[in-house]
Amino acid sequence: MITYDTVRKQLREQPRTWLVTGVAGFIGSNLLEHLLRLDQKVVGLDNFATGKQSNLDEVGQLVTQDQWRRFSFVEGDIRSLATCHEVCRDVDYILHEAALGSVPRSIEDPITSNESNVSGFLNMLVAARDARIKRFVYAASSSTYGDHPGLPKVEDRIGRPLSPYAVTKYVNELYAEVFANIYGMETVGLRYFNVFGPRQDPQGAYAAVIPRWIKALIKGETVFINGTGETSRDFCYVENVIQMNLLAATSCVPESINQVYNTAVNARTSLNELFSMLHSRLLPHFAHLKECSPIYQDFRKGDVLHSQADIGKAARLLGYAPTHKIDEGLDAALSWYMENLA
Repeated sequence: MITYDTVRKQLREQPRTWLVTGVAGFIGSNLLEHLLRLDQKVVGLDNFATGKQSNLDEVGQLVTQDQWRRFSFVEGDIRSLATCHEVCRDVDYILHEAALGSVPRSIEDPITSNESNVSGFLNMLVAARDARIKRFVYAASSSTYGDHPGLPKVEDRIGRPLSPYAVTKYVNELYAEVFANIYGMETVGLRYFNVFGPRQDPQGAYAAVIPRWIKALIKGETVFINGTGETSRDFCYVENVIQMNLLAATSCVPESINQVYNTAVNARTSLNELFSMLHSRLLPHFAHLKECSPIYQDFRKGDVLHSQADIGKAARLLGYAPTHKIDEGLDAALSWYMENLA
């Protein structure tokens, strides 16, 4: 089994051309930074619906000028088939991150979520097929498990979806399988579990819990917990996601291709535990947190109670070995959070 370190070494020795959709977003910009540090050529696509120019600017400051010159950006929308064809030209691998995330957003506006996450996804598959891309790696979602009660979650056992967002991400998996069977495409889906890390947006109603809570704590604002706080999640630091994307894109093991994989660390952290972790890390830096406590409110529609990933399949077929559990991830990202969310 080829290790992640071996993959990185091989890429440095033989650079490839990558397309990252949603490149100005949280995960997309982290993928961009890592690929450029490996001296890869990267084409990026984003419409700035949720991505930010500041994320691209930050990446430009973190890599060398020579590395930054290997990046070309196209402002455009995956809902345009012509745009998808344009960005797929002369590309080896696609890392498809562009989507409208958030369960609540999809409940409020299912049509727009479907247009981006289903129609846009299909456009990208068609363009990748026509351009004869080597491999199409896409962001799937743990929301696909729906109401299946089993823990930890295993890839071949899913329940009924609980939100329009979950429906769109499951449809992605179905389309990818069909394109593999009919057109001979190589696809890999990565079911992300509660990814966190630098450049994750703390703003708005649809912000992920970790950056939203950190910003609230730093600013002395109220932290709201939905339900009793015993709801649990498998929080996955973004470095683990980068590893999975590169392993999935470059694997030479035939049985590892045209699969869907959990992308997480096989752990459960309750929201109450998460609050304690964040509070204890920030308290030495912000004295006003000494008397801070959360406020509990109603459980949110469309959410699942517990989530934990079995990562055995990814370890066995891709050689996945997560480097950061939640504690290591929070420690690694703490300085970025304090500098950027204050």
